[in-house]
Amino acid sequence: MSKPGSPPDAELPRPVYSTGGVAAASAAGIGLAALVTLTIAGWVAAPHDAFADEIAELLQGAVLAWLVGHLVPFGTEGAQISLLPLGLVLLPGILLYRSGRWLARNCEIARLRHVHRAAVAIAGPYAAIAGTLALLARTEAVEPNMLWALVMGFSIAFVAGGLGVLRQLMRDKQVGVGALLDLMPPRARSLLVGALASTGTLALGGVLLFLTAMAVSLPEVIDTTRALGPGIVGGVLLVIVQLAYLPNAIVYAVCYALGPGFALGEMTVVAPTGVSVGPLPLFPMLAALPENGPAPVLSLGALAVPFIAGALGGVLTQRSAPDVVSEAAPLWGFVCGITTGITVAAFALVTGGSLGAVRLAEVGPSAWQVGLVAALEVGVAAAVAAWIANWWYSRKLRLAGGEPGSPRARETARGSRAPEPSGPSGPSQAGGLAVAETSLSVPKGEGLATVTALRPREEDEGARQETASVRTTEAAPEDAPEAPPESSTQERREARRRNRDVYRSDRAAERAARREAREELRAHRRAEKAERPSRGEIRAQRRSDKAERRAQGERWWRRRPTEDDGEGDELFGITYEAGDQPKE
Repeated sequence: MSKPGSPPDAELPRPVYSTGGVAAASAAGIGLAALVTLTIAGWVAAPHDAFADEIAELLQGAVLAWLVGHLVPFGTEGAQISLLPLGLVLLPGILLYRSGRWLARNCEIARLRHVHRAAVAIAGPYAAIAGTLALLARTEAVEPNMLWALVMGFSIAFVAGGLGVLRQLMRDKQVGVGALLDLMPPRARSLLVGALASTGTLALGGVLLFLTAMAVSLPEVIDTTRALGPGIVGGVLLVIVQLAYLPNAIVYAVCYALGPGFALGEMTVVAPTGVSVGPLPLFPMLAALPENGPAPVLSLGALAVPFIAGALGGVLTQRSAPDVVSEAAPLWGFVCGITTGITVAAFALVTGGSLGAVRLAEVGPSAWQVGLVAALEVGVAAAVAAWIANWWYSRKLRLAGGEPGSPRARETARGSRAPEPSGPSGPSQAGGLAVAETSLSVPKGEGLATVTALRPREEDEGARQETASVRTTEAAPEDAPEAPPESSTQERREARRRNRDVYRSDRAAERAARREAREELRAHRRAEKAERPSRGEIRAQRRSDKAERRAQGERWWRRRPTEDDGEGDELFGITYEAGDQPKE
């Protein structure tokens, strides 16, 4: 503690797990307070009794709305309500994201691999709060699913809180998203980019289809709203409810574009093959549905959206990681389609459910049908597009004198490196391959190190002599006798053979450089392991440190800063990659 007249002690970092409990409680409390406010506003707008007589029901309704915002189903008398608005997840998601950033600012999280600990520190208490509220919201008429409350509370808090912690660490350490993606293997990164592009294209197509349907059916939407007569406060709440169900409507539009469509009750279907629905509740968004009979001709254009999404995903899958074997490109494109199908099936499963016991017992798309059709349509389009894109990138690399799979290949495919002539242009090139005379170096970059492959000096001298002979031949007088066609063909064969030998020697040098780097890394690790103290010494040191802190009167929840606290604050990644020496 600081003495009077002296500067205050520097603020010490807080424990992660206790701070995570505070962050989870604050996020849950703020979200519950917001829903209580909305519930009271709805109660004021509707006919009601005295506030003291209905306060318990109002609080139970707010708690139930909080659980619905976490996609927790509940049962009523003889029915199950599981068709929940996906948009309400945005409220707890934002609160948990901000809580994660607050935890990262107040706790010491030195490395990226410790982010999951902070996420668990928030998710565990948050799941306990969700389970407790599920117990408190139980009545004779309504019974929330406690197990589902625990699962969804933990999942939402882990994802949203973890993203908040990660974002704050990236901001503090000034690490960009591109630097994190560069730490992933090229193939995994390309599949992630392709799947995100395909899923985003499907979502964009669903948004356009839904907005078009709402614009066409705008008079019916207005008539339905007037028939309800909600008033000012009720109209605001009606708009909020429709915005909460907007993600569900977008997912249903995506399922319509894929082909299987969706159901609005037993023995109903809304699909491009036809529309057959029964009586529906009076809700403005439902007025956008087409009438019973054949599907509108304008809506059939949405069937091209999955193939456009697959083509875009296949191109982006091969853009950052072209394949040496052209037959492998369609396979990776189809894997991109399978990943997109799994994602769409997960959204279809979450947005579907039940709204009653009889007529609306089955509402929403079939998850397995939507996932299978999406995997086939998007996968086939992505496979064709990936094969074409891989052929195009390989052609660019052949013209540039590179080889697929090398660093130059990835740069040329992305368009960040201009194609280079394959012929000899100086003493440092032969056969389209760069020659370096310097020793192995590790140039500075964005947290990455590159092991440069070298060529022996003997091959360098041979390349220079070959270049000199070519220049001498070009400088010969025009009236010199031409060589016979047989000799020129033989010279070309010799040049191709020399180029192959040079390429093989370069590959051997790359393998030797990688082997040397691995051996050096193993030796360094063995040296660190030999210098590392044993477990007994560590325990003894911890006991002595604990006894010293107790002797100094230090409290258990405060920790004095040490000299090593400043170390390990940087997030960095190192990859060893053999490739061509960058040219100035």
